Amino acid sequence: MNRLAPLSEEPIREDEESTSSSKKGQSWKNWLKTHFSLVFNKKSDLKILLSVLGCPLFPVSVHPKLPINEVSSSAQYIIQHFTAATGCRKLEGGVKNIFTTGKVSMAMVDELGGSPGLAAGSTGEAQKGCFVMWQMVPNKWLIELVVNGQKVVAGSDGNVAWRHTPWLGAHAAKGGVRPLRRALQGLDPMTISGVFSQAQYMGEKCMSGTDCFILKLSADQADLADRSDTTAEMIKHVIFGYFSQRSGLLVYLEDSYLTRIQTPGTYPTYWETTIATRIEDYRTVEGVMIAHSGQSSVMITRFGDNLKAGLSITRMEETWAIDDFAFNVAGLSMDCFIPPREVQKDNSQEDLDWRSTLH
Repeated sequence: MNRLAPLSEEPIREDEESTSSSKKGQSWKNWLKTHFSLVFNKKSDLKILLSVLGCPLFPVSVHPKLPINEVSSSAQYIIQHFTAATGCRKLEGGVKNIFTTGKVSMAMVDELGGSPGLAAGSTGEAQKGCFVMWQMVPNKWLIELVVNGQKVVAGSDGNVAWRHTPWLGAHAAKGGVRPLRRALQGLDPMTISGVFSQAQYMGEKCMSGTDCFILKLSADQADLADRSDTTAEMIKHVIFGYFSQRSGLLVYLEDSYLTRIQTPGTYPTYWETTIATRIEDYRTVEGVMIAHSGQSSVMITRFGDNLKAGLSITRMEETWAIDDFAFNVAGLSMDCFIPPREVQKDNSQEDLDWRSTLH
């Protein structure tokens, strides 16, 4: 994420003057300092909004579709209904890339607990912006999102996913390459079909007046371990997809991840973040149904023995709308997805991750 602000207002990176052998420790020190200060500083509302809502990743990677006898028959039926409803089956093998532009509006809703930030029940001012997103088969994507003068940049070249922020610089996401969550909010029915074809059927539920089938996906223990280290441990990351029984379309996404953070000599702190997204306004684009608007709500719960004020809850919201969408844009090449130089250099090293509420 790269905010467009005066240089003097950006955090000073201590590791800029350190030797290469000490850069990792200094980076972690800066990461943890930023991690906790954002929630406690009302002036950083926009920064935490962008960190949480700007470019979160899906909990699981895209794998080749499993044979029908290796997945739940109920889940397979739901996905077959979805592919038929969206019309994406006829695009298999024919779509090389996707281009999307849209608008967003983000706001802090309230802060419950001992934080000196927003008072309980207060409403933050809405921050408006726009984004551009490109995708290329397979597993390549890039998003640039600007809100109130601050810019978020994240991408994947198919081998490594990365993000850039002025307070952390460019850093890679640990674990396998995962799709951008924003792309699975009804914008990429082919990837939705691919990832949920391996899901577990969880039953039925009525969501906002719509009877839905529920499919569940969970990050496996090996991937969670890859995304963890001795300071920050990813305990779980699950997502539920709600598919309309009547239309077959994906109408709701809800995912939750729990992180345990502990620095040497301190008590552990737990961060649980839940993002719920309502997906609406499906329209036909070149014969395929694409969602053109929706709303997301986030709840961040912090708890642990070292929090004197007890349980702390932060809530935020986002609305989004799609302005333009196109398949197979001419001129889009692999060069568009090359990671920043810092990520290429440090890709083989242990690096910072999006494992926290600043995910």
